Amino acid sequence: MNRSKRILSSLQLRKSPFYPQLSGAPSFNHQVTRHFYLPPSLTTTYCSTPCCPFTTTSALSVSQTLFFSSTPENFVDIILSNDWSKQLENDLGKLDFTLKHEAVMYLLKKLDKEPRKAGDFLKWVVKQKGFQPSSSMYSLMLRIYANRDSMKDFWTIIKEMKENGFYIDEETYKSIHSIFRNLKMETDATALRHFYGRMIKDNAMGDLVKDVCGLITKQEWGVEVERQLGDMKLVVSDNFVLRVLKEIREVRYPLKAFSFFKWVARDLGFQHNTVTYNGILRVLCREESIEEFWGVVKEMKSLGFEIDLDTYIKISRHFQKIKMLKDAVELYELMMDGQFKPSLGECNILLRSIAQSHPSNLDLIFRVVEKFEAAGHSRSKIIYDVIHRCYTTLGRFEEAEKVTEAMRDSGFEPDNITYSQLIYGLCKVRRLEEASKVIDVMEECGCIPDIKTWTVLIQGHCFAGEVDKALFCFAKMMERNVDTDADLLDVLLNGFISQRRVFGAYQLLTELVSKFQMRPWQATYKLIIQKLLGERKLEEALDLLRRMKKHNYPPFPEPFHRYISKSGTVEDAVEFLKTLSFKDYPSVSAYQHVFRSFFAEGRHSEAKDLLYKCPHHIRQHPAICGLFGSSNSNSGKVKRFSQESSTSA
Repeated sequence: MNRSKRILSSLQLRKSPFYPQLSGAPSFNHQVTRHFYLPPSLTTTYCSTPCCPFTTTSALSVSQTLFFSSTPENFVDIILSNDWSKQLENDLGKLDFTLKHEAVMYLLKKLDKEPRKAGDFLKWVVKQKGFQPSSSMYSLMLRIYANRDSMKDFWTIIKEMKENGFYIDEETYKSIHSIFRNLKMETDATALRHFYGRMIKDNAMGDLVKDVCGLITKQEWGVEVERQLGDMKLVVSDNFVLRVLKEIREVRYPLKAFSFFKWVARDLGFQHNTVTYNGILRVLCREESIEEFWGVVKEMKSLGFEIDLDTYIKISRHFQKIKMLKDAVELYELMMDGQFKPSLGECNILLRSIAQSHPSNLDLIFRVVEKFEAAGHSRSKIIYDVIHRCYTTLGRFEEAEKVTEAMRDSGFEPDNITYSQLIYGLCKVRRLEEASKVIDVMEECGCIPDIKTWTVLIQGHCFAGEVDKALFCFAKMMERNVDTDADLLDVLLNGFISQRRVFGAYQLLTELVSKFQMRPWQATYKLIIQKLLGERKLEEALDLLRRMKKHNYPPFPEPFHRYISKSGTVEDAVEFLKTLSFKDYPSVSAYQHVFRSFFAEGRHSEAKDLLYKCPHHIRQHPAICGLFGSSNSNSGKVKRFSQESSTSA
C-alpha cells in the first residue's frame, strides 16, 4: 500500500462524517492572496544613462567618470562603490549636480542600507555645501540609524536635532520605538520613550502648536478663526508649519490643514518652499482632499519644486492602502518623468497592489510597466508574474499563456509562482480537474510544486465546495513527501467548517496531530473549539484544550465559561478546571471566573455545588468567600455552607 493510501486509510475517510456527502458549492468570490508570494524586490540600481559605468560593484576612480552627465544615480553609485574619504568628497564636489532638498532626500533614501555612508554624506553636504537639514530629513536619518550598529550616531542626531530646534514627531517616534522593540533593543526603546516624554514636556513650541491646532480643528475655518490666529502674533518657520500640519494630519482634517497652509502665506507673508510643500502633500493624500492634492502638485511644478522620494513612498503606500490606485499610478508616472525616480522595488510593490485589487486593472498595470520601460529598463520576472496574475485572475487564460511564452523568450522559466497563479485562476472558474493537472505539468517540466502551490490548489477546491476532493489532493501531496504546515491545515479545516462538518474537522485535526505530528496554529484550535461548543460537543472541545497545552499555547477558557454557565453541569465545570491548569489545580482567578459565570446566569445552586467539590484552599480563599458573600444577600448562610463543605471534605 503506497503512502497516499495509508494516509487515506489512516484518516478513515469512508467511515467518517467527512467522507463525500457533497453539499452545494459556495460561490468562489475570495482571492487566495495570502498564499501568493513574489520574490523579494530586486535591489539593483539602474542608471538612466545606458552607458553609465557604475552599474557594477567594482570600485572605479571617480575622476575617470566625470565626463558622464551628473545624475542622482551617478551620485549614489559613486558613493556606494568607494570608501568615504577626502578624495571622494573632492570628486563629488566636481560633479555638476545641484544638491537641493529633494536631491539630498533622494540620496539619503538610496543610502538607507549604508548608514555610515548616509551619515558621512549628510555631514559633508552640511559642512561643505552649507546645506540646512529639515525636520523631515532628520526624521529620515533617525530611521536609517535605527539599528544595533548605529546607535551612537542615532543619539548624536537626536542631540543635534534638539540643538537646532527640531523635535521628533509622533509618527517617527512610534515607528522607531516599534523597530527597537522588534529588534529586542529594550534599553534603547526605554531611553527613547523617556526622551520623547521629556521633549514633549519641555517643548514650548509644542504648546503653541497644540494651541494653534486646537483652534483650527474645533471650529469651521473662516474669518473668526483667521482673526484668532492673527491675535496669536505667530512667528512661523518651516519647522513650525510642518509641526502644525502633522498635528492636524493626525486628527484627519486635511482641508483645514490646507486652509492654514494658504493662510500663513497670504496673511503672514511666509514663503513656502519644497519642505513645506512636501509636508502639505502628506496631509492632502486622502479621498476628500485629492483635488487639492493635485492642485498643490501642479503648483509645485510651476515653482520648480519636486516631490522628494521619502514623501513619494509614504503617499504612494497610503494611496495603495486606501485603494486609490489610479492616483498611485499617476503619482508614479509623475515621479518617473522627473529626476528622482522610484526604485524597481517601489514599482513592484505598486504592481502587486494593483494585481491584488478586485477586479485587477490591466490598464493601470500596463501604464506602470510602460513608464518603467520608458526609463530604459527591461521587464523583470516579477513584472511578468504580475501581468500573468491579472490575466489568470480574470479568467483570460489564452492571454496568460502568451505572457508565459514571452517570459520564456526573455529567459525566465515559469516557476511555482507562475503555476500557482494559473491554478488559482482555474479553481476560481471551477475548472478543478484542469487545475489538478497543472501539478503533473509542473513535474514534467522539472518544476517541483512547493507547499504554497499545493495550498492554492487545495484552497481552491475548498472554496468551490469540493472539500473531499481537496482532501484527496492533500493525500497526493503527502505521497510526494511535501511537508505540510499549519497554514495548509487551517485551509483544510476551514473547508470542513464552511460545510458545517464540525465533527469531521475535529477528527481530521486530531488524526493529523496524533499520527503526523502536525502543529496547528493557536487560532485554528480556537476556531474548532468554538464550533464544537456551538454543537454541544464539550468532550471534544476539552480534548483540543489539552492538545493546546501540549503545544504550549496559553489556555483558552472564555468559550468554556459561556457554555458551562448556560448549559453545563457541575461535573462539566470540574472537568474543565482540571483540563485548564498546567499544575495540579488552576489558579484562584480561574475558579472565580467559573463562579461568576454561574452567578451571571442565576445558577447559584450549581455554584454552591461546585464550591463543595473545590479543594480546601480554594473554598477558604478570601476572594472566593467574598465572591459568595456578595452573590447572596444572606451571606451568613453562605459562609456556614462553606464551613460545612470544608468539614465534610
